[in-house]
Amino acid sequence: MKFSLVAALVVVLAVAYGTEAGSVVKRDAQTDLEKLTQLINDMSASITGATQDMVEKVKALEVTNTAQTYIEDSRAQIQPLVDKVQAEAAKLQEQVKPFIANIEDQIKPLTDNFQAQVKPLTDNFQAQVQPLTDMMEKFFQQVMDQTKALLPPSEA
Repeated sequence: MKFSLVAALVVVLAVAYGTEAGSVVKRDAQTDLEKLTQLINDMSASITGATQDMVEKVKALEVTNTAQTYIEDSRAQIQPLVDKVQAEAAKLQEQVKPFIANIEDQIKPLTDNFQAQVKPLTDNFQAQVQPLTDMMEKFFQQVMDQTKALLPPSEA
């Protein structure tokens, strides 16, 4: 009977331990499940963010490519017009050259005559002003020399 009682006690302890171990395992499993769920959610958010970034970059690249294509198409359409304008400008320049040369030929005697009349006047003015400038230079030099004489000697 003692053996039966001991055996029953061992069985009860084993069942109690098993139940307790099962609940510990259940708690650990619950914690592991929560961690795994959080990890999956984090990975999902990361993948979603990376996918959105990639989609935005692809859209930006498409816009850039579209703009580049538009610019190239516009350039192809405008280039013949630019060439035509340049050709017309060259023709106009050739047509205007004789006119400009004629104006230069007519103005040259006038400018030469003006210079011939003004040169004696400027030479005369300079000849009259030169003695005055020389006198002013001498005056300022005297003032500088007198000022230096009034200053105390500098110690070097």
